[in-house]
Amino acid sequence: MCRKQRRACKRPGTSALSESTEALLAMLAGEADGVSLPRLCKRLGLRMSVLLRELAWIGEDAIGGHTGPGWVRVEMRGETQVAVLTERGRERLRTGGGEQRD
Repeated sequence: MCRKQRRACKRPGTSALSESTEALLAMLAGEADGVSLPRLCKRLGLRMSVLLRELAWIGEDAIGGHTGPGWVRVEMRGETQVAVLTERGRERLRTGGGEQRD
C-alpha cells in the first residue's frame, strides 16, 4: 500500500501539505462548476477515503478545534457530492502561499 506522505512546505505561512493537495487545487481551479468526488478520485488516482480526508483538511470546517484554510467546499447536487474551489483557494493558487491551520 502506497501512502502519500505529508511534507513540510517551505513557503512561509503554509502548513504541511500532502503531495495530492496541489494537484487537487489545480484540478478544481480548471472547473468553475466543481468536480464530483468520484471523478476526482479517478483523475487523481486516490481512494475515496483519502480524498475525503484531504478535502476535510483543506476545507472550511474545523477539525479538532482547528479551523481549516477554507480552500475547498463540498456541495450536494442531487445525490452527488461535488468539490468546488473557494475564492480563498483561488487566492492561494494565485499567490502560491497558504494559511496554517490554527
